[in-house]
Amino acid sequence: MGNSQHKQLGISDSEAIDMYQTMLLARKIDERMWLLNRSGKIPFVVSCQGQEAAQVGASFAMDRENDYVLPYYRDMGVVLSFGMTAVDLMLSGFAKAEDPNSGGKQMPGHFGQKKNRIVTGSSPVTTQVPHAVGIALASRLENKKLATLVTFGEGSSNQGDFHEGANFAAVHKLPVIFMCENNKFAISVPYEKQVACERISDRAVGYGMPGVTVDGNDLLAVYQAVKEARERAMKGEGPTLIETISYRMTPHSSDDDDRIYREEEELAAAKQNDPLKIYEEYLTQSGLLTEESKKPILEEVMKQVNEATEYAEAAPYAEPEAALRHVFAE
Repeated sequence: MGNSQHKQLGISDSEAIDMYQTMLLARKIDERMWLLNRSGKIPFVVSCQGQEAAQVGASFAMDRENDYVLPYYRDMGVVLSFGMTAVDLMLSGFAKAEDPNSGGKQMPGHFGQKKNRIVTGSSPVTTQVPHAVGIALASRLENKKLATLVTFGEGSSNQGDFHEGANFAAVHKLPVIFMCENNKFAISVPYEKQVACERISDRAVGYGMPGVTVDGNDLLAVYQAVKEARERAMKGEGPTLIETISYRMTPHSSDDDDRIYREEEELAAAKQNDPLKIYEEYLTQSGLLTEESKKPILEEVMKQVNEATEYAEAAPYAEPEAALRHVFAE
């Protein structure tokens, strides 16, 4: 890595540090949620660990004031980049009334926040893909200059919604960026049992759009790929399929035992390529981060995590009758 790679991509020093802090915040919220889950305080965790570089790199390459994002359930790094807070995420973890995603109705990872243009996801995977295409079509009909970023796992790329969305977006040259976060496992099923082609990005040719595979552990590589895809989209050249290769460093969720289907050695080897550490090393080599300057960043992140945990744990649950709100017309 060149030590000024971020500058060549148009990323300022302060933005490079912001990206680091956002990745670190995602990791620390996630780690705290596991502790809360294992101590019986929150019911469910689905992790972003190992995918933060792809999530934050992609998000920062978008116009976070105007673009729409349609995340999938692991995308804590995406939603934090687009304006969600540690408190928002913890309220979701504890299923409290103030949870902005669903008022405490949905499991964590079902992100949605209108003010930040984070479009609500659903439990059946990949439904967000045609939604992203629809928003891109609507933006064209309303003459708005924006793009949509939609993310999904490699298991999701086998669903009909992916194929229909990709086909429609390509035919109509819509400003959509399809980003597959390939973490090697669809729950317990390894990549080679899901897909016959070598790369998910190989599928792009069938739809007449560019496809690119990047190292999902390299934040700047993902940033560059998404930035270029967004530039194409804004020129009216249509969608791009980006595949980010990383590794899921946790079980599928807090209800999964990953020891059944993968070896401990494989996981240990993958953790040597921790995207957070890789980016930290880049910033250190670039002179943007020192052992000294790391401390206040970590302290600030942990302060946010601790305050969010305390606030969310003490916050009230929804009233029982709130279960029917936003279900039927009122």
